[in-house]
Amino acid sequence: MSNIGVIGAGSWGTALATVVADKGNQVRIFDVDEKHLRSMEEHRENVDYLPGVPLDDNIRIAYSNEEALAEADVVLFSAPAQHFRSALKAALPYLGEDVYIINVAKGIEKGTHKRMSEIAAEMFEEAGCPQRMQKYVVLSGPSHAEEVGRRLPTTVATASLDPESAKAIQDLFITDRFRVYTTDDVVGVELGGALKNIIALGAGISDGMGFGDNAKAALMTRGLAEITRLGLKLGAKPETFAGLTGTGDLIVTCTSMHSRNRRCGILMGEGMSPEEAIAKVGMVVEGMFTAEAAYELAKLSDVEMPITEAIYKVTKGEIAAPAALESLMGRSRKAEF
Repeated sequence: MSNIGVIGAGSWGTALATVVADKGNQVRIFDVDEKHLRSMEEHRENVDYLPGVPLDDNIRIAYSNEEALAEADVVLFSAPAQHFRSALKAALPYLGEDVYIINVAKGIEKGTHKRMSEIAAEMFEEAGCPQRMQKYVVLSGPSHAEEVGRRLPTTVATASLDPESAKAIQDLFITDRFRVYTTDDVVGVELGGALKNIIALGAGISDGMGFGDNAKAALMTRGLAEITRLGLKLGAKPETFAGLTGTGDLIVTCTSMHSRNRRCGILMGEGMSPEEAIAKVGMVVEGMFTAEAAYELAKLSDVEMPITEAIYKVTKGEIAAPAALESLMGRSRKAEF
């Protein structure tokens, strides 16, 4: 049995807390929104973000980082990508020396263009504990919280610089309904998880404009091609993008109504402004932030990413969705490979 601290009481943090609590582990979950925590404690359910999934008796609500992380063997960060830096900074004084650190945020930090593991490495270096990266694990894959919370079959992957750490978290989470693979490609797993959100926005815009399956299949396929181009330039392994954290995550995010990125895209395709669409979705839409960071990172890396660029310009209100379509369909003729 492990003691697990969860930082971030959104839908995904709550769903993953449920997975490990079902196995008899003790979980304490903390969030900066105290009102939300009190609602969870009162209803024994995450009414705001994961309704219909009762909290297991092994899940307790904590009202501070210190309370959540006391005696924790494992700490799971489920804060939005743009808030991971501040969440880790606040938690760092309470992290035990040998604790496993899991991050499930999918994004690239605006301004710095850093992946989540790069942020962690930077902060651990500054704190004089760079060795912590050996127990830093990414968990990612095609996994909607709504389905995981209902114990529907799901498969993900863990990635770490240390294979034994990836295996330890695999053992912690794996069940007969939640299958976990391991990999050492942290770069590829993080980029696949972050960049697919941008393509999902595009798939949603296409759906909202009334286009068919042909258009969405093209967006997904060519989107994966440019995700892979950037990934290879930054040191990822090509096979990662054909796996669960690449193709798998792209499929589920571009095709499901559980996907807040796709839903946001649909609203924009139907004519809403980006701001109106985000407000309507009512939760963090990571792709809206990642589009800007990825667009800038692609320029800095000298990698061609036309779909990402078009979606970025739509999210910024620089061009309308129909104009983005014209720019993509009117590009110069090329060989596919």
